[in-house]
Amino acid sequence: MDTAQIQKYYEKYGKEKVDSAIELLSYHKAMTLPKVSEKEGINKPVIYVFRHGQSEDNMDFLFSGWRDSKLTQKGRDQALQLTEKLKDKNINMLISSPQVRALETIKIAMSLNSKAKNLQIHTDERLKERSYGDYQGKNKLEIHLENPDLLKTIRRSYTYASPNGESLETVVKRVTDFCNEIVPLTKEHNLNVAISCHGNSMRGLRKYFEKLTDEQTTELESPLAQDYASYL
Repeated sequence: MDTAQIQKYYEKYGKEKVDSAIELLSYHKAMTLPKVSEKEGINKPVIYVFRHGQSEDNMDFLFSGWRDSKLTQKGRDQALQLTEKLKDKNINMLISSPQVRALETIKIAMSLNSKAKNLQIHTDERLKERSYGDYQGKNKLEIHLENPDLLKTIRRSYTYASPNGESLETVVKRVTDFCNEIVPLTKEHNLNVAISCHGNSMRGLRKYFEKLTDEQTTELESPLAQDYASYL
C-alpha cells in the first residue's frame, strides 16, 4: 500500500490505530512450521507444504481469495528463501494450487533443486485459496479500522461464509478430500511431494496432518513462503 493512502488513514483514524492494524495484517506473528526429522523420512515418503510468497493483494491488504494476484518482488525474495531450504530435498512430485501466486512460488522454490526443477507441476483446484465471495478485492485494513469484530469474523471464524463465498470449514473439507487421495498415492509409490498452497488451504493441510481442532485451525498463521512444513 502506498504511503499517500496510509497517510490518509492516519488523518482519519490516528497513527496508533492504523499502525496497530497494519501490524495485525502483516503476518508478523507467523508460527514456526513443524518438520519431520531427516532420519524419520529415510524410508517413508515425505510431504513438503508451503504457502505462496507475498502477492500484490497481500501488499495492498486486499481480500484476494480466488483473484489471481501475482507475487511482488518481496514475494519472490521470500520464495528464494524456500529455494535454499529445499534445494537438496529428494522431491519426486510437484502439486500446486492453480492460482498464479502459488505457481510462481513453487517454480522459484524448486529452481535450485536439480531433480525437482524439471518436474511437471500438477495443479489441483482443491488447493485454491478460500473464496471470500463479495469481499474479494475489499480492503481488510479499512474493514478493521471501521469494524475490527467483523474482520475477525470474516478471517477467523471456522463456519462463517462470506456472502457468495466459502467458510474455512468448506476449504478444510475440500483439502481433506485432496489429502485422502494424495497420501495413499505417496505411500503406494514412495513419492516425496512438494505442495504449494495458500493461507487457508494450508490451514486445511495442517489440520489434516497435525490433527488439530477447528479452533486451533482458525488460529494458525503460516509464513508467506520463506519456510515449509513437512509430514510423513
